[in-house]
Amino acid sequence: QVQLVESGGGSVQAGGSLRLSCAASNISYADYCMKWFRQAPGKDREGVAQFDLYGKTDYADSVKGRFTVSKDKNSLYLQMNRLKPEDTAMYYCAVAPFSFYYHACEEYRHWGQGTQVTVSS
Repeated sequence: QVQLVESGGGSVQAGGSLRLSCAASNISYADYCMKWFRQAPGKDREGVAQFDLYGKTDYADSVKGRFTVSKDKNSLYLQMNRLKPEDTAMYYCAVAPFSFYYHACEEYRHWGQGTQVTVSS
């Protein structure tokens, strides 16, 4: 069973930085994607940054230019700079198999427990 453990969350003031980490284990897929999601209280979960099979990255418009996603073996990272109060959320790491048929990441189906990020103004 895939296991994902996030770390690195915390409380910072606006303009500050945090680096999130996600350690993955027991990934059974030969080819897969990893992605950061976040969910703020009372809001829907949203995708933040994806790292696909070929190393292509994709970001939500709200974080472009401020966040950087990277991957090293089975670990996924999210460098968050110039944080804003609206970045406050629980951040989750997720894994999806890659579909060569559709040449895209499939539905994200494995999730970590999350790490809380709180940005104060």
